[in-house]
Amino acid sequence: MKRRKRLSIEDYKSGVLSGDRVALSRAITLVESTLESDNEVAAKLIDEIYDFTGNSFRVGITGVPGVGKSTFIESFGNQILEMGKKLAVLTIDPSSQKTGGSILGDKTRMERLSQSKNAFIRPSPSGDALGGVAHKTRETMLLCEAAGFDVIFIETVGVGQSETAVKNMVDFFLLLMLAGAGDELQGIKKGIMEMADAIAINKADGENIKNAKNAQREYQNALHLFPANENGWIPKVNICSALQNEGLKDIWKTMQEFLLQQKQSGSFNENRKEQSIHWMHQTIHHFLKQNFYKNPEINKKMSKFENEVRSGNKHSMQAARFLLNEYFK
Repeated sequence: MKRRKRLSIEDYKSGVLSGDRVALSRAITLVESTLESDNEVAAKLIDEIYDFTGNSFRVGITGVPGVGKSTFIESFGNQILEMGKKLAVLTIDPSSQKTGGSILGDKTRMERLSQSKNAFIRPSPSGDALGGVAHKTRETMLLCEAAGFDVIFIETVGVGQSETAVKNMVDFFLLLMLAGAGDELQGIKKGIMEMADAIAINKADGENIKNAKNAQREYQNALHLFPANENGWIPKVNICSALQNEGLKDIWKTMQEFLLQQKQSGSFNENRKEQSIHWMHQTIHHFLKQNFYKNPEINKKMSKFENEVRSGNKHSMQAARFLLNEYFK
């Protein structure tokens, strides 16, 4: 198989800024690469396109298993396209802990959306990133912004630790829930609800409409028990049926009300500044961890200390402190 010619920084930059989807895909592949040579090129590319980022509306979408995230994103996404906007969907696929493999099946789950010239769907394997958020999701988002996408969805694997990471890279955080599955407030962590800017109860159709309305009241009441948000926004609860395309306009209206309020109060820009600081620290953590495990002196000693911890001759914290002291001395 003939290997594709490697693009220059300028080729990547011009391709992304022109909205070329092939160039964008190649740039994202570059950013996601684990090769050090690619990492250096990717870092330079992000520097080059950074001034062209920040103009999209960033939306995080999560929900309990079986809530219908893919159907919701496809229906809601097509509605956004009908408004004349360009949409990028970044989905985090669960990578196999044993093989490192990833399903990467989002284009088949969102077939109608993927066929639009104004939509771009990019599945990214989560790898070993905590909670299922790909290390490079934020950089991928920046590339999509530079390519001219107006709205960016970031879909997480499910309700878990990934939500905190996604919350720290989006403007609006949407939690999808179901009605009619027993106690509506069971199985959902309080912390996830506190992060939500809105809750959408999906599958509100047919005989389930009454259950959805009951759940809407329960969630709205529960949200009132939480401390007020510093940004002054009171989270709303909508009901919808992604399958029937019902209630989706109300969700978009809620998002626009949020945007207007946040921009008028100055909270929108402040939130993005705080997120940038957060991602600076995350990048430091990531590279420190990466360099620690690549260090040849550490690698020489690692097996020995693993065996000592396994045999009980040393406890885990003691071994960790020794290895860290070795790395930083």
